[in-house]
Amino acid sequence: MIDGLTVFWPGILLAYGVFVMGMLSPGPNILSIIGTSMTVGRDQGRSLAIGIASGSFLWGVLAWAGLTTVLIAYASLMTLIKFIGAGYLLWLAFKSFRSALSVSEITATSLAGENSNFDYVRRGLLIQMTNPKAALTWTATISLGLDANAPWWIGGVIVAGTFFISLTGHLAYALAFSTQPVVRTFNAARRWIEAGLGVFFCFASYKLATSRL
Repeated sequence: MIDGLTVFWPGILLAYGVFVMGMLSPGPNILSIIGTSMTVGRDQGRSLAIGIASGSFLWGVLAWAGLTTVLIAYASLMTLIKFIGAGYLLWLAFKSFRSALSVSEITATSLAGENSNFDYVRRGLLIQMTNPKAALTWTATISLGLDANAPWWIGGVIVAGTFFISLTGHLAYALAFSTQPVVRTFNAARRWIEAGLGVFFCFASYKLATSRL
């Protein structure tokens, strides 16, 4: 297992990188955490983050199980899956560059009609499981770490690592964006952040499209 981990470690790290950059790119999950933390409270934002991280874990398990089954039965379909993932990464790059060129600041809306922390956990899970960006990001993420020769447990390593990244990252958003100074600082550096994300997504798309099966 150690030898196998060494062989596939570069792909695993690249998969982690794509997942981190996808998480940094503002979407329904991030905006809901920011809005809730800013206008409702830090505890509610943390609960929402836990629910979203749980949704990320479920998407990871589904992507891992689905792609593992496909690889076992039809290894040639991995080519199609890889190009779908590469195309989505290029789309993320385009969106990041377009956002970097815009002058509008990030906006957030809090969730209404929720009371207990459990309600926010449940709402976070629902947000993530109905977020098409999460599904597509996971297709690209797990495709980078898996190929036709990868043992089944490599997917487990990717899922476990990304769950830890998702939990810590979303909790960090909840903590940080419960303060206005952080929001102002982020908006000041937003265009540079988005441009950097665009460059990384282009690189990841190229690596995914040109990786050997």
